[in-house]
Amino acid sequence: MLRKGLENFLTTISAEKNYSAKTVEAYRRDLDRWVSFLDEKYRELPGTVRNDPLLLRVFLRQRSDENVSNRSLARFLASLSSFQKYLSPHRRYKEYIFKLPKMKYAAALPDFLSQAEASRLLNPAVPQAGNKGYFYLRDYLIIALLYATGMRREELANIKLGDIDLNTGMMTVIGKGNKIRQVPMGETTLDDLKRYLPLRRQLVQTKGATTRNLVLNRDGLPLSVRSIDRLVKKFGRAGGLDFTPHTLRHSFATHLLENGADLMLIKEILGHASLSTTQKYTHVTAEAMKKVYKTAHPRSGSNK
Repeated sequence: MLRKGLENFLTTISAEKNYSAKTVEAYRRDLDRWVSFLDEKYRELPGTVRNDPLLLRVFLRQRSDENVSNRSLARFLASLSSFQKYLSPHRRYKEYIFKLPKMKYAAALPDFLSQAEASRLLNPAVPQAGNKGYFYLRDYLIIALLYATGMRREELANIKLGDIDLNTGMMTVIGKGNKIRQVPMGETTLDDLKRYLPLRRQLVQTKGATTRNLVLNRDGLPLSVRSIDRLVKKFGRAGGLDFTPHTLRHSFATHLLENGADLMLIKEILGHASLSTTQKYTHVTAEAMKKVYKTAHPRSGSNK
């Protein structure tokens, strides 16, 4: 019966709440193992109290013994909490409602480039140097847009020409849960786009392509998320840096905060549902300040 409840829950968050396919699959992974565990235990111990908290503790211990991180276990508990909220109005699922513990984990601070590294990577003279052609300018533009807008790689892969307003310098982005937001690009990024678009137009004419996606592969078709990952890493390593698309998103937020931007503004541009998600960047800048202080101030105690 609980298996049927899980399928109904996943259908609900997909169809009614517009969760992305990736998010729904994450819920499925987290909860499928739990449902299988309960089915097994109820078969082994038919007389046990169905919602005995000990069952949840045994499950968490098993997962921990499998070297699952506290962060992943905390995510599972968040998924289970949402699932239980869905089940709670239905009396037939009462026996599957467990008291959930709170789990703390040490959240890793996000990686980011320094402002100097980002500046070197996106030197305005770089895309104009030599006869680089479409593919170099495409890869450069991918880096520039990820850093200048804070977009996720999935969002960039889905950007269409109609999402870009060159007059206002704004881009329409469809984020998680199909939420639409407006993101500014800045004059430098607009210049990058204006250099890129004529070469894109030549490519689609040569290939006879009709796609409206902004970034394309050599056949004139939309780039996949995996391809964006690969191209970003390749471009960075060519410049002596090693980073991912998400590193550029973190760098975007961190550099805005370092230069005095309001946290609520950063939240809106990034498309975060909760301010607490954005607040992790305050920890990043605090760590950076402490590092500078420790190396630069005579009373920091660094000479001990």
